Amino acid sequence: RLKDLRLKTNSPETPWPLLCLTEGIIDPSEEFYYVWLQVMTIPIFYNAVIIICRTCFEQIQMNFLGVWLTLDYLADLMFAADMVIKFRTGYLEQGILIQDKAQLKKRYLRSFIFKLDLCSLLPTDLLYLCFDINTPLVRVNRFLHMTRLGEALDRMETRTSYPNTFRISKLMLYIFVLIHWNACLYFALSKYIGLGADRWVYPNASRPVFNSMRRQYFYCFWFSAQIFTTVGDTPLPDREEEYLFMIADLLIAVLVFASIVGNVGNVITNLRDRDNVFFPNHELVKVYLRSRHISKDLRKRVSDWYQHLYINKKITRENEILKQLPVQLQTEIAVSVHLPTLSKVTIFQNCEKSLLEELVLKLTPQVYSPGEYVCKKGDVGHEMYIIKEGKLAVVADDGVTQYAVLSDGNFFGEISILNIKGNKSGNRRTANIRSIGHSDLFSLSKEDLSVVLSEFPVAKQHLEEKGRQILTKMGILDESAEGQQTETEKVEIKLDRLESNLDTLQTKLARLMSELESSNRKMQGRVELLELELNHNNDDKGENKK
Repeated sequence: RLKDLRLKTNSPETPWPLLCLTEGIIDPSEEFYYVWLQVMTIPIFYNAVIIICRTCFEQIQMNFLGVWLTLDYLADLMFAADMVIKFRTGYLEQGILIQDKAQLKKRYLRSFIFKLDLCSLLPTDLLYLCFDINTPLVRVNRFLHMTRLGEALDRMETRTSYPNTFRISKLMLYIFVLIHWNACLYFALSKYIGLGADRWVYPNASRPVFNSMRRQYFYCFWFSAQIFTTVGDTPLPDREEEYLFMIADLLIAVLVFASIVGNVGNVITNLRDRDNVFFPNHELVKVYLRSRHISKDLRKRVSDWYQHLYINKKITRENEILKQLPVQLQTEIAVSVHLPTLSKVTIFQNCEKSLLEELVLKLTPQVYSPGEYVCKKGDVGHEMYIIKEGKLAVVADDGVTQYAVLSDGNFFGEISILNIKGNKSGNRRTANIRSIGHSDLFSLSKEDLSVVLSEFPVAKQHLEEKGRQILTKMGILDESAEGQQTETEKVEIKLDRLESNLDTLQTKLARLMSELESSNRKMQGRVELLELELNHNNDDKGENKK
C-alpha cells in the first residue's frame, strides 16, 4: 500500500495535496502539513483579535454584522477541516510513520487535544436565540483552538532562514494582541463607569471628535500602549475599578518588559555565538598582540585580515559549523559547495566520484592578505592549494619580478602531496607564490590524501601515474632512480611475501606441534587404559585358578 501510495504521489495526474486529503495519510514532516499549519493561523488570529473587539466596541459589531457572520462560519469550517486533517495525520513510532487509519483515529480521539477541538466547535451560536445577535462573546469557546497556533509558530521558526528576526517578530505580535485586548477591556470598563465620568476613562462620546469608531479604537490602543510601555503620562485613576485595572496592567507591563529584554538579550547572544562560530575571536588575538608588544605594522596586518573576513562574510571554520550534522549530510553539502572546484584539478579529473566525495570533506578554507606568501621556493610541500577567489603571482626570489598570475580555478602544489618515486625536487616547492590582493584558497594536506587513498588503491595508482606524467613534462622525473626504486620495491615486495610465508609456516608448525602433543596425550591415555584392563583381567584369572 505504501508503494502504491508513493507511485500515486509521483504521478502527474494526481494533485499531491488532494491525494493527502482523500486517499493517503499525511506525513507531518511534509510540505503540505507545514502549509496547512500556516493557513490555520488565519482563523486562529481572527478569533483571537476580532471576538473581543466586537464584544467591547458595539459600533464595530453592528456596522459590519454581515461580514463578521460570514467570516465566523468560514473560520468554523476551517476548524472542522483541521480536525479532519488531524484524523489523517500520521505519527512516528520507533522511527516508522504509522499509517493505519483506525490506529490514528483511536489515538486522536483519546488525546486531550481532541477534547479541546471538540469544545471549540460546539454550536454556542445557538445562544444568539437567548441573547441578542450582537453578542459575539458566545463564540468565546473558539479560543480553545489556540493550541494549533503554538505548533504552527514553532514549525515556522525551525524552517525560517532568519530565526532571530522571526523570534522578535513573534514577540511583537504577542505584544500587539495583548495591547489590543487591554484596549478593548479599557473601553468596556469606561462604558461601565460612564464615558467622560472622569479624566481616566474614555471621553464622552457625545463630543463629535470622540464619537468616531476609529477614534475610539485608536485612543484606547494608544492609552493601553502607554501603560504597557510606561512611556508618557496617563491620567491618574479616581475609582477603585480604575485602580485595580491599572495595578493589573502595571504588573503585566513588568512581565512584558522582562520578556522584551530577555528575548532581545537571547537574540544578541545568539548573534554573538554565531559570529564566534563563523569567525575567529578577534578580541583575544588583540589582547595577545598587545601583551606581547607586537609591532604596529604586524598588528595592522592582523586587523586588516579580520576586517576582510567580517566585511566580505568569509567563513574559515566550515567544518566546525557543520560537524553537528550527520556525516551523510556533511558530505552532500561539501560536495555541492566544493566538488566543482576540486574536479578542476588535473590529477583528480576522471577519478571516482566516491573518492572526490571523501576529499571534499578534507578541504580547509584559508584566506591570505595582500603581499603574503602562500609558499616559498625550497619549502617542503605538505599540502596543495586550489584558488577559489583572488589572484596570486608566481614571483622571482627578489619578490618583485612576476612570471605568471594565477586566478580563480587555478591550483598549485598538487605534486607535493603525492610521494612519487624519482621526483628530483624531493617534494619541495619549485616557485615563490604570493597573494596580490585578498585571496581565498582551499588547502588539501598530504596526510588527508594518504588516509583517503588507502581505501582506494586503484585511484592511488591512477593519481601517481598522472603525477609521473606531469613530472616528465616538467623534466624533473629521474626515470633511472624511479627504475631503481621500482626494483627496490619489487625486492621489498618479495621480502614481504617471504616474511608472510614464513609467518604462515610458523603458524602451521605451531598447529602441528599442538596436534602432535594432543595425539601423544591421547595415545598415553589409551595405553594406560589398556594396561589397567590387562592387569584387571590377570587378577580375575588368578582368582579363578584359586
